Amino acid sequence: MTLSPSTTPELLVEQQGRIAIITLNRPDRYNAISRDMLNELSAKMVEANKDPEIRCIILTGSGKGFCAGLDLIGVGEGNIGGGAKDGNRPARQLFDLRDAPINVMWNIDTPIICALNGPAAGYGMDVALLCDMRIASETAKMAAVTAKRNVVPESGGTWLLPRLIGWGKAAELYYRARTVGAEECLSMGLINTIVPAEDLMTTALQWAEEIADNAPLAVQTTKRMMRMGLEESYDTAVDHLMVHLGGMFQSEDFKEGVQAFLEKRKPEFTGR
Repeated sequence: MTLSPSTTPELLVEQQGRIAIITLNRPDRYNAISRDMLNELSAKMVEANKDPEIRCIILTGSGKGFCAGLDLIGVGEGNIGGGAKDGNRPARQLFDLRDAPINVMWNIDTPIICALNGPAAGYGMDVALLCDMRIASETAKMAAVTAKRNVVPESGGTWLLPRLIGWGKAAELYYRARTVGAEECLSMGLINTIVPAEDLMTTALQWAEEIADNAPLAVQTTKRMMRMGLEESYDTAVDHLMVHLGGMFQSEDFKEGVQAFLEKRKPEFTGR
């Protein structure tokens, strides 16, 4: 399978072998999210997750910013969210978020690397946090500034951030509406590493290839079990892991992994 082209120039999609690269592409607006971008980002994440040939997704932004959040001009015009111009639908119909990028990204099993090329604010910060790993350029920033707009981190941030860095640090960022640079993000545990801007995509692709070299079922099951484990007891999590493990022992990739170990060679996993 091959990823289909994006339906909007505001989102770029590229496939390099086993890796899908999705780029937010409104550099003149620091990649503020429009309605077209919302819909297409969800669709491409789902498509990549369903493609057995794709083993990792890289999400990044074009230009100087990663994502400035939801397009506030679009919100004001009723083009995003609950504006009266949004088809005149009752408000109760506007909160079905099953197909929203924030829910799609949380629920897919294909690993996502964020190549954080610049500032991420509001919705953009939440999207970055929803990625499994964050590789940041030296110019990257996280802007937890929702309190300055009289809004809340509605896209998962209040759930994600305390789990990533602890209650106290999350409270500090949100209540003070702080913007933190790459070095402080690293010290807090918000990002995995910092690289020079010119090395950002090279590093992201290297990490993605290392992920792609591993058994896809093992990687995806590990991600699912980590996600589910956030809400499970220890005993329940171990029980679920053993159920998955029984099926994996019967797979071709398990046999290949053992054989490659015995033969002292690199395994060639097929996902079967």
